[in-house]
Amino acid sequence: MELRAYIRPLIKWWWLILISTLVAGATSFFAVSQQPPVYQAKTTLLIGSAINNPNPDGNDFWLSQQLAQTYSDIAQRDIVRQSVMDELGLTWLPEFTAKPVANTQLLEIRVDDTSPERAMIVANELANQLIRRTPTNTNLEGDPGRQTFIVQQLDDLELKIQETSTEIIAKQSELAGLFSARQITDLQDQIRALEDKQNTLQANYASLLASSSQGAANSLSVIEPAMLPTVPIGPEILMTVLTAAAIGFSLGVGAAYLMEYLDDTVKSSEDIHRSTGLPTLTGISEGKTSSNGRTGLVTIDNPRSPIAEAYRSLRTAVLFSNVDQLTRTLVVTSAGPKEGKSFTSANLAVVLAQSSYRVLLIDADLRRPTQQKLFNKSSSYGLTNLLLDMPPSFDSSRLGDMYSQLSRAVQATSIAGLFLMTTGDLPPNPAELVGSNRMKTLIKALATRFDYVLIDTPPILAVTDAVVMSTRVDSVVLVARAGSTRQSQLKHAAMRLQEVNANVSGVVLNRINKRSSEYYQYYKHYYPTDPDDEKKGKEIVEGQPAGKAREGEPQNPVPARSFLTKLMS
Repeated sequence: MELRAYIRPLIKWWWLILISTLVAGATSFFAVSQQPPVYQAKTTLLIGSAINNPNPDGNDFWLSQQLAQTYSDIAQRDIVRQSVMDELGLTWLPEFTAKPVANTQLLEIRVDDTSPERAMIVANELANQLIRRTPTNTNLEGDPGRQTFIVQQLDDLELKIQETSTEIIAKQSELAGLFSARQITDLQDQIRALEDKQNTLQANYASLLASSSQGAANSLSVIEPAMLPTVPIGPEILMTVLTAAAIGFSLGVGAAYLMEYLDDTVKSSEDIHRSTGLPTLTGISEGKTSSNGRTGLVTIDNPRSPIAEAYRSLRTAVLFSNVDQLTRTLVVTSAGPKEGKSFTSANLAVVLAQSSYRVLLIDADLRRPTQQKLFNKSSSYGLTNLLLDMPPSFDSSRLGDMYSQLSRAVQATSIAGLFLMTTGDLPPNPAELVGSNRMKTLIKALATRFDYVLIDTPPILAVTDAVVMSTRVDSVVLVARAGSTRQSQLKHAAMRLQEVNANVSGVVLNRINKRSSEYYQYYKHYYPTDPDDEKKGKEIVEGQPAGKAREGEPQNPVPARSFLTKLMS
């Protein structure tokens, strides 16, 4: 699949994507702007005292990091929460987090609240409650006296260690001045006894120091208390709006692709070829109602417009669609109603007549006739009346015997060389009438008197008229409306024609949206629109008297009676 196949849904549904993005962004902005500002207070705790040790080892830091994970979990427990609420007299706590700083001995507590004062107080109290639950806490009942005694013992041990060290140094100095072996031996024994005493004192000092808060690894201390925040941290309006807009954009894009996937209507010539295997004869864009109230006859109202040029392209495609067989009779039909088959057949008849051909347009849609409205003609006597007035054993070579009936059924139009046969009275059994031998004989007879006979039939899937008629003409043209005709319907219609061995020339893609890529393919590259040319062309047509041919067209007589007189002769 080409890249443009992926981009086409985005271009087609750009308004949906834009609306979803704007709605999501505007809604989030309104919601966020209604929220009060949020302040954050932060306090930092230090675990252990390895940072104060001039020669710490890796085990001290590893133990502190493990303790940080434990204390961060304890801070989230209900017992700590309840203690903080009881201490501050609160019934609830604002949102807070307690997380260790990666690869450090630090524990950080953050409190988010709409009140900056409450955020600061809660952060400091959370730190205080954690410190109270450490084994080195001096605020527990009975602990202050014990810690005081330990400090005194540490001071005494420090003094004794220093005295012992001084005494050892003095003994070592005295040993240098002795010469008697007995005195030297006695003094060395005294030095060894002092060293043993010093080791014992140092061991006792280390044991007492581990029981105090001075050298404990499992201890907490505040190194950065919470301060009163002055700048709010939220809500982040810009980031929230951008995130919501991105989500809305993604949903819009997803909805565009989903709708394009679910939409199986014909939108391009590739869809037509994929579903039916038939070629696309031409593409015709959407037209507007002309100033005289006539809809669809753009080849008369604006003969120099791109749409009129598209019908001329269709004329060329029809003339050269069957190289081995001359196309004289042509059925124009569609898969379903309201797909533009009547407009297409009328405009095709006009451009054929403008090429100096004698053309007869027959309205065989005996259920919803349209041609008499397009050409503003009476339908009092037409196809059905002519068929009923024909003899049962009518010979197609004796068409002149029905001069009076033909002169009433065939009506001249304002286009030189173009004649119209309306439906006449609508019968109760249209399928039987168009499928009769009289209809077959009439088509064969008219094909000998006109260069081209175009027949406008009902939709294929609605009734069987078009399928029956397709077996009695040289070629069939299918009309599909872009964005309306489903591929399955068009495929079914083509299959029904193929089942009766009808010669289908191709498909006309009608009512192409001017914003679609198919429109640019057919029009922007081949049919550049000149507003002045369209205006001039319209003035030429509107200023032309009825029944008078334009410059460059054959000067055929228009009145039906004189034409039929010449025809029968």
